[in-house]
Amino acid sequence: MCRRFMREVAAAGLPVGPGPVDVVAMSQITPLPEPAQRYLQFMGVVGRPQDWSFRLGYSGRFRTKPRQPWMKCEAWQYNSRLALARIFHIRIRVGGLLPIVARDTYVQGHGRMLIKLLDLFTVGDGTGEEYDAGELATYLNDAVLIAPSMLLTPQISWSSVDASSFDLTLTDHGRTVTARVLVDEKGAPRDFSTMDRFCYDPDQPKQLTRVRWTTPIAGREVVDGRPLPTGGQAVWHLPRGPFAYLDVRPIPESVAFNVPPGA
Repeated sequence: MCRRFMREVAAAGLPVGPGPVDVVAMSQITPLPEPAQRYLQFMGVVGRPQDWSFRLGYSGRFRTKPRQPWMKCEAWQYNSRLALARIFHIRIRVGGLLPIVARDTYVQGHGRMLIKLLDLFTVGDGTGEEYDAGELATYLNDAVLIAPSMLLTPQISWSSVDASSFDLTLTDHGRTVTARVLVDEKGAPRDFSTMDRFCYDPDQPKQLTRVRWTTPIAGREVVDGRPLPTGGQAVWHLPRGPFAYLDVRPIPESVAFNVPPGA
């Protein structure tokens, strides 16, 4: 899976870099809301060159319905700030054996979710405004949790909420999404919340619905001097209650920053 993922990322036409290598200065974050300053300092952004890409692998579990048994999964992703792109592949083992591969992407301003059985037969191919917005919001989530210096661009604005949270607004290709970031007293991110994602409610499987989406963090560890999540979930907040559908753990040795696509 990893080799195929790398080949497809290399073929996506993304910039090969390197991006700008300016070191992030304290003066860049002092105009931001206090919780945002605390967050960026906790994440070790100040004094480090601004990141322009990252690659990361995951292991974990996935399900499509609230009461469905969990299925094992593995995933890889590559994000680029230079072209504002996200490429995420996940392989799910149905019944522990039958693989389904989903490609979750945001490239050139368009989102897409392509799902294939055995990575051969298409069983779903979602495109359109809902996917464009949803994938852009997910790119914002990735930057918050993995590579926060990628947030320091003119396309992103920061606004104050309270002592433990701040809002981010990202605009790309004429489309705008917003999210709220919750942090603890040290500035460590605890959760991410947005209303700019859409899902198929299991009770209404033929209609995309705008639903609050959160990614609570289980904990964190320092990898090569960077705080990274030890695990986390993706949760749809449906009318009848929250539904955690993805539960993953980043693979520390897989993380790489500022690498060309496919490298």
